[in-house]
Amino acid sequence: MNTSFVLYGATGYTGRLLLKEALQQGLRPIIAGRNESKLVSLAHEYQVDYRIASLDDPNALDALLTGQTLVLHAAGPFEVTGKPMWDACLRNQVHYLDITGEISVFEQVKALDQAARLANIMLMPGVGFDVVPTDCVAAQLKQELPDADTLELAFVGLGGGLSHGTATTMVRHLGEGGLVRRDGKIIPSPIGALHRVLTIQHKAYSVGSIPWGDVSTAYHTTGIRNITTFTGMKPGAVRLLKWQRIFNPILRSAWIKQLLQRKIDQSITGPTEEQLLQGRTWVWGRATNSTGSQREMYVQVGNGYRVTALAGIHIVKRVLNGDAQPGYQTPAGCYGSDLLKTILIQP
Repeated sequence: MNTSFVLYGATGYTGRLLLKEALQQGLRPIIAGRNESKLVSLAHEYQVDYRIASLDDPNALDALLTGQTLVLHAAGPFEVTGKPMWDACLRNQVHYLDITGEISVFEQVKALDQAARLANIMLMPGVGFDVVPTDCVAAQLKQELPDADTLELAFVGLGGGLSHGTATTMVRHLGEGGLVRRDGKIIPSPIGALHRVLTIQHKAYSVGSIPWGDVSTAYHTTGIRNITTFTGMKPGAVRLLKWQRIFNPILRSAWIKQLLQRKIDQSITGPTEEQLLQGRTWVWGRATNSTGSQREMYVQVGNGYRVTALAGIHIVKRVLNGDAQPGYQTPAGCYGSDLLKTILIQP
């Protein structure tokens, strides 16, 4: 098996986790990015090769990808950084993976399905916690209830923390509404407008609706036409979100986002080592058909960032081993719900 691939964005919090996991599994990533001083330091620390390439320089990206098989793109926010890289992958016939959870990115990449097939490459965004666990749950529920027409997916973190990149992406979307899928179409729905109380192992968890990536990806994986995604949300937060329309114009303002971004730059680096190792996440799903029959399941996985490292590198290894399908693909759509059994369930 070829052990070399390009890891773009390795100097970020999640990028470092991916780098460590890749090395532990016997791979030899070439780390890449635009910040030479950070790359040199990281390459020296882990004894790997590095390349300098800015996303706004197509020629540099082409040089980076020459002779390569695969890129794992870990430098978000992907609404900004994704297109230059996947365009370069199409030009150079290199498989593209990333760790996005942004619905708009999934939809953009899905539109490139035919171009990827012609280039004989796979485009698979979302190979991390966004959206591998929920995509696998969706695929399993579809197998158990083939005529399902409604799908609900949720995740609840038990301990954890945010990386700088995740927090930055959240700030970019402040003041925007949520999204759900109805009758096959993605439509607006206020964040927290829908609320559920889940019972998992005799304990109740409050969740509210959010625009998670499965609004896009689970439809591709399962064909289910009505999809809502949720995350853990205290009842008080759900009530507060009902007033969000009043505050959204303020939250969208540039000065608020700049203020919050400065706070993030000063204080957020990512989960601690203890949070990374001890954190757990419940992933839940329920499928319903037109007669009211239901199938429900839940599974516990690790801290989201740890899951991203495990899932991302597992899929990298499969692609390097020739296990890839041309075109736009989702993780469970390509590899099946057994992805949960092989990489995600934590002891």
